[in-house]
Amino acid sequence: MSHTTPDPGAQHADGADGPPARPGDGEKPGRGPRSGRRLRPAVLIPLILLALLLALGGTAWWLYRDLDGNLANVDIDKALGDDRPEKLPTSGRNILVLGSDSRAGENAALDAGKAPGARSDTALVVHIPEGRSRATAVSIPRDTLVTRPACEQSSGRTLPEAGRVMFNSVYAQAGPACVVKTVERMSGIRMDHYVEIDFAGFRDLVDALGGVTITTDRAIDDKATGLRLAAGTHRLDGEEALRFVRTRHGVGDGSDLGRIGLQQQFLMALLTEIKRQEILTSPAKLYKIADAATASLTTDAAIGSLSGLADFGRSLKGIDPAAMETITLPVARDERDPNRVVPVQPRADELWKALRTGAAVPESAKGSPATGSPTG
Repeated sequence: MSHTTPDPGAQHADGADGPPARPGDGEKPGRGPRSGRRLRPAVLIPLILLALLLALGGTAWWLYRDLDGNLANVDIDKALGDDRPEKLPTSGRNILVLGSDSRAGENAALDAGKAPGARSDTALVVHIPEGRSRATAVSIPRDTLVTRPACEQSSGRTLPEAGRVMFNSVYAQAGPACVVKTVERMSGIRMDHYVEIDFAGFRDLVDALGGVTITTDRAIDDKATGLRLAAGTHRLDGEEALRFVRTRHGVGDGSDLGRIGLQQQFLMALLTEIKRQEILTSPAKLYKIADAATASLTTDAAIGSLSGLADFGRSLKGIDPAAMETITLPVARDERDPNRVVPVQPRADELWKALRTGAAVPESAKGSPATGSPTG
């Protein structure tokens, strides 16, 4: 259960406005917006898993080699070949992180909806510039209309290029490699790594930490998720955290963009919790958290082992959670379909260019007409 305690210094929830959801792929027209009962993991959380696993590189990670068996990976380089943006010396490191809503295994019990398969309901491009003292996290709304490039499906069949495809459908149609290719095509940025987590992993990670503290400056009452929080500070367990990061009806105008605001808030709260607990000083806690993290984690092949994650983690040690900037891709309601959004130009291109060149993101690229206010 959540516990209310005074914490004036904690962050506040501020759900962004945006277009309401519409029926998902496979649903019949006319059924109205999604019920919101499908659990959606915070796609932002895989970044935290990297932060956790860097601990294994800074201490005796070799004690935890049995965790290797938990990891799954996909060979993005082999799947995409040379049809990718050039790796620029100014581009730093770029990681695509996804939340999978697969109904397989333990995740089925966490999902109140019964839609088959899996989707990536939200996605995050994490940019770590050269020097690695700060980071920028860009959320891509799931309802964004994009051009999906031609991709090869797991069956070997080639899926042709298609325009005006909803972003979160790409994962279900052609898998993670095609999501990477789609993001690279729209941003012009080569993704160095890919990380994915599912429902059960998110819940277990929060529980392994003993909960995460968040503060809301307004009450949240979302009948769709069952989340009810009074204004104030709360300690959320794993189940409550799932409800918090999927809530949209209880904040803002009930849109998916409002939920992104809560996810970004939770990301910072989770980073703060990890730092506060000084996990490196407790091998038992470190193992418990690493086990929860790796059990539901899928990565690209380059970091698809405990040693690979540890090596990568060592290179990220200088990043301070306080120096992380969270931005939502600038979007506006689509003129043909107000239940969808499209990237706003030139703001979106200005954002991607800044990440490609290692420059600071201009303020003009942080405003989104769909919300009417800065999204960072």
